[in-house]
Amino acid sequence: MATAGKVIKCRAAVAWEPNAPLMMEEIEVAPPQEGEIRIKVVATGVCHTDLYHLFEGKDKRGFPTVLGHEGAGVVESVGPGVTDFKPGDKVIPLFLSQCGECKFCKCPKTNLCDCSWSSKYYDIMSDPTTRFTCHGRPILQFMGTSTFSEYTVINQIAVAKIHDDAPLDRVCLLGCGISTGYGAAVNTAGVTPGSVCAVFGLGAVGLAAVMGCKNAGASRIFAVDINEQKFEKAKVFGATDFLNPKAYNKPISEVLAELTNGGVDFSLECVGNTEVMRTALESCVKGWGVSVLVGWTDVKDFSAKPIQLISGKTWKGSLFGGFKSKDSVPNLVCDYMTGKIKLDEFITHKMSLEPFFLFFLKNFRSLMKSV
Repeated sequence: MATAGKVIKCRAAVAWEPNAPLMMEEIEVAPPQEGEIRIKVVATGVCHTDLYHLFEGKDKRGFPTVLGHEGAGVVESVGPGVTDFKPGDKVIPLFLSQCGECKFCKCPKTNLCDCSWSSKYYDIMSDPTTRFTCHGRPILQFMGTSTFSEYTVINQIAVAKIHDDAPLDRVCLLGCGISTGYGAAVNTAGVTPGSVCAVFGLGAVGLAAVMGCKNAGASRIFAVDINEQKFEKAKVFGATDFLNPKAYNKPISEVLAELTNGGVDFSLECVGNTEVMRTALESCVKGWGVSVLVGWTDVKDFSAKPIQLISGKTWKGSLFGGFKSKDSVPNLVCDYMTGKIKLDEFITHKMSLEPFFLFFLKNFRSLMKSV
């Protein structure tokens, strides 16, 4: 391509500081260096973790930054040493890398990678090394991806090549939310056929967890949320029962225990709220119940009474649904294309970058209140 080896100027939604509106800016995107790929971003989703960093994390060292980590695009150019990608390839950027060489990548028990930004910089959610500049200042690349930009540069260990026929405006969702929720059910929790499950929080991650429970063969799936308007959508993904905690004068864990003869086999917390995490654990049956923390947060401690675990319950965490990123995302794309998993049903709005920016500005205060 004519832009290969040159600095590209493009539009990006820049977060200059925490708790402030995004600003549409022209940024400079440097050419890819050794082992890197420059990608033209075609589509991106908005994940709660983007809002978390802007409104909840508030570590000023993580700014200025370009948010976005749920995208898909086309390779524009590659740096020296890149052999598995070429211009024109369809790809999904990955916030969780897979180098294939570290002790974590070589271990089948985990999907962590020692080369990921999260190994050293989880508090600011960015590697200090960046290929972005704006007004002469370096701009961090959020979670190593920054898909709220028209172009981005990413190390090849954090990019998945996908099927040439994959619709980028749908499979972009596999870059985070859908993979995270779905995998938390089928991988981390290990939902079994005939089991009873409860999913707390019915955003995209929670709905994907419902879909995972359904595909794993759960016989009963409780969808728990304080917004009852989400129940119909949860039914589309396989939920069988619906509970609004505010509709009861007792803890929802007690309600679930009464409805399931002691508690559910599997519970998944998909909110990122430490109180809900505890509730999800308490909703599990003693002896074998498994509760999984899926929602992202790092600003509060969480706690539970020791008897919850002494009695045989298991409390686990899940990052990116337990999927080894480069290996698994191409397979998930194929699962969507063959009808095994849903993606279209998650999409609520489609807009170009400029209307998205205006939408964000218009709804800035309500977004602040939602996290």
